Amino acid sequence: MKKIFIPITLVAVALLSSNCSNDFIEVAPTENIAEADLLTIYNNNEGAKSFVTAIYSNALSFSASSFSWNGLTSMTSDDADKGSDPGDSGTDKDKCDALTLDATSLSVQEVFETNYQGISKANIALNYLPRLDKADAAVVARLTGEAKFLRALMYFNLVRCYGGVPIVDHVPVPSSAEDTDMTLIRKSKDEVYKFIETDLLAAIAALPEKSGYAISDLGRATKGAAHALLAKVYLYQGNWQGVKDQSTAVTGYNLVTDYASIWREVGEDSVESIFEIRGYGGNPSQGIEGYMVSQGARGTSGWGWGFNTPSASLANSYEAGDVRRDATIIFAGETMWDGRVVSPLVANPRYNEKAYVSNTKETFNGDWETTKNIRVLRYAEVLLMQAEAANESGTGDVTGPLNRVRNRAGLANTTATGQVALRVAIRAERRHELAFEHDRWFDIVRTGQAKSVMAADGKTFVEGKHELFPIPQKFITQANGKATQNPGY
Repeated sequence: MKKIFIPITLVAVALLSSNCSNDFIEVAPTENIAEADLLTIYNNNEGAKSFVTAIYSNALSFSASSFSWNGLTSMTSDDADKGSDPGDSGTDKDKCDALTLDATSLSVQEVFETNYQGISKANIALNYLPRLDKADAAVVARLTGEAKFLRALMYFNLVRCYGGVPIVDHVPVPSSAEDTDMTLIRKSKDEVYKFIETDLLAAIAALPEKSGYAISDLGRATKGAAHALLAKVYLYQGNWQGVKDQSTAVTGYNLVTDYASIWREVGEDSVESIFEIRGYGGNPSQGIEGYMVSQGARGTSGWGWGFNTPSASLANSYEAGDVRRDATIIFAGETMWDGRVVSPLVANPRYNEKAYVSNTKETFNGDWETTKNIRVLRYAEVLLMQAEAANESGTGDVTGPLNRVRNRAGLANTTATGQVALRVAIRAERRHELAFEHDRWFDIVRTGQAKSVMAADGKTFVEGKHELFPIPQKFITQANGKATQNPGY
């Protein structure tokens, strides 16, 4: 009888059997279960949901959303420093900070690997969902849309980090040479973006709006989330009309009044929130590994490791009166919103407030796996994408959406006029609105600012190299000549 690797809880699902030649893009097997039994046990609505819950759960891992992801997307940029103690490298976070990562760096490997683990779970779900004939067809269709949205999100992470990567679009057959090549041969960046677009268009057609979900299902991918992500995908390709079309299709959302409340527990699933990584997975008590602890203040009266600290460059870049500065940065010696007094003797002068969870006003109790949700897509970013697309295309309302974001931050309407000045203003708003939301590094790269921005931060950005991170050496070795390294590594 045919066997597949899958745990009973479906919290982690294997992509390949253990004899596959490429074990890098693979989830370790945990248990054998006969496929016929699987299609019996899980052939119902709850069983169908379990396949997709496994994909969501992937984002809870330490490397997926916390340490390595912060290293590549934040500590590399001018918004953040490594933090912690000078003698604590965080394995390679000093290299993230200095732009000296290489193909053997752990952060490079973990981000690559964990996204493919999630993609493997999506492919498992997409393989089995159509075969669950005792589950409601409408539920299966929606779950298929969720799986495609999540797969697209993970490929978006990969293509921004590494450029062209293998497109693994189905569960590979271990004995198939063609499928082995599928897992090893890199596609072009354009091909990856096209694959993402196809998945998101399918998700848009299948998913309900946020208002169409029961309260118990909040946090699942929605039609609005798929439109917003596709707008962002088009933003990275300079497809301004696509950005306009997709961002205006994001309806039913608004800005919350209090910017600081967005990252508190009361701000979860707000009218501004389009998609969040939720602080629980297949196990309701499971949280996001190390997100709070790895970024908490370190040293005297501290509560964490102290990594990924706001830079002086970021702290000094805000306009006077911008409420986002204090909502984003914890300063040594300050009294926080929940009454906690931060010792002036902590190891670093600044910490990331968006990662903070209160132990008196919220639910933090020192657990490694915290319940804090991570905001991935917000309506404020949709407005900023609208402004950027209008400015770059020369048509549409630039200042309207831009000023909505500024006004919420306590600032007056922009005084910028003309395309060049407005471009500078929009980029500044993205920096301040989205600080520590995993966008700054990618923004300075996609807009061609990276060399000058990093030079001002005292770091050398090598054009033709640093636009991408290296492909992990482990994968290059396993590819055995079928995959090439990124330039400069």
